Amino acid sequence: MGLVTAVAWTIAALVGVYLLYYWLSGDGLRRAKVTRFPVALVFAHPTVAVSALVCWVGGLVTGNRALAWASFGGLAVAALLGFVMFTRWLGAGRHKMGGRRFPVLAVTLHGLAGVATFALVLLTASVAGAGPGGSGP
Repeated sequence: MGLVTAVAWTIAALVGVYLLYYWLSGDGLRRAKVTRFPVALVFAHPTVAVSALVCWVGGLVTGNRALAWASFGGLAVAALLGFVMFTRWLGAGRHKMGGRRFPVLAVTLHGLAGVATFALVLLTASVAGAGPGGSGP
């Protein structure tokens, strides 16, 4: 299950990188003061997600159950930040950036891959703790 989780996480990360690039190329940093996407929020989401991914990889490599749960905790925070951005993005007319539409398909794919990753990390971390001493993610 660890490999399936890694694939889902990779899809979410690659689409997330694309969305960040799209936001930055559309003057997202300059317009952040007047948009619904504060710079701290935009950069905290991927930073926390990447930190959780590092914990996840560490858990896969070492079989450490604590790292699997730390990864889940970090991913929960990243998901919350992502949900905040998503709800702000849904605001009236906020799906447009300076006349160009934000890529709805990419946002949808990123969200679905993120939800799948969240569920898979939870399931894998739970199974890792099922046996005596845990078997690792």
